[in-house]
Amino acid sequence: MRRRLAALLIVPALALTATACGSDDSKDSADKADSSSSPQAAAVPKAVDSANPMPKVSGAYGKQAKISLPKGDPSDKFVVHNVSEGDGATVKKNDLVSMNFTGKVWKGGKDLGSTYGSQGGGDQMVTAGAEGQLPAFSQAVLGQKEGSRVLVVAPPAAGFGSQGNQQVGIKGSDTLVFALDVGKVIPKKAAGKQASIPSNLPQIQADKEEPATISIPKSDPPKDLVDKVLIQGKGAEVKKGQTVTMQYSGAAWKVNEGKKKAELFDSSWKSGQPFTTPIGAGQVIKGWDKGLVGKHVGDRVLLVIPPDQAYGKKAQGKTLPANSTLVFTVDILAAH
Repeated sequence: MRRRLAALLIVPALALTATACGSDDSKDSADKADSSSSPQAAAVPKAVDSANPMPKVSGAYGKQAKISLPKGDPSDKFVVHNVSEGDGATVKKNDLVSMNFTGKVWKGGKDLGSTYGSQGGGDQMVTAGAEGQLPAFSQAVLGQKEGSRVLVVAPPAAGFGSQGNQQVGIKGSDTLVFALDVGKVIPKKAAGKQASIPSNLPQIQADKEEPATISIPKSDPPKDLVDKVLIQGKGAEVKKGQTVTMQYSGAAWKVNEGKKKAELFDSSWKSGQPFTTPIGAGQVIKGWDKGLVGKHVGDRVLLVIPPDQAYGKKAQGKTLPANSTLVFTVDILAAH
């Protein structure tokens, strides 16, 4: 679904999370991502607090850090060192966490940029302790407090493995250094009592951390876009051009008409990571751009999208035929 929704979406060079590690843009790239967690891949070493030699990090939390690299070669140790401890909640395994980083390659000092600044891309999302995501991030945030700054020294096994990452010029032998700012633990779904849904619209059950159950009525779909808020969030309004993180489940209307449990053609829950994309910028289907701009962080939204605001005459497989009206339940988790 990510490659279907994001027809023009380009993974930014700074997004060194699981997205950059193995995007959904093609089967080949997905296969490469899978290989990083295959039995042939080196096991992620246990993190230690320090090693010799050690880089230094300076600057204030919440701003781009300065990383000073020492002379000499790095050790082969995976270092996670708390530079400054925050006063927020402790990050637990499987928590969804926002974070920012500044990064360098140890050998040669190649700058990997920063998520800070107008071109930085802003908050990244990582699931603490999750496999299949960059260990330099997912393992490093585990056990840290919200508001902490952490120095991470990641040998290849804690980075992109022996294959490296050609997109950002990282070789398979490179040790990476990050100053990582741990943000907030983000709810994985919308919280609150769900509003009743008219009987002529799909019914939604999404109270668990799993793909939603969508029930399609035995009737023709509406001709116009439906963007009904089912749970009213308390967060900021989503503005055009912002990057939004969401959980979603989607089904096609006609092939599931009259079914109590529609066959989903996709769900972010299946990937283990919420979907993050710009909204209102033409990088997803029109129904998402129109239906989600103006909603709020924390909202759950029922979207019923007519074909001309979805994929039109283009089929996307047996669960998503041509000229399909699409049904989504979308939980808006974060926006920046």
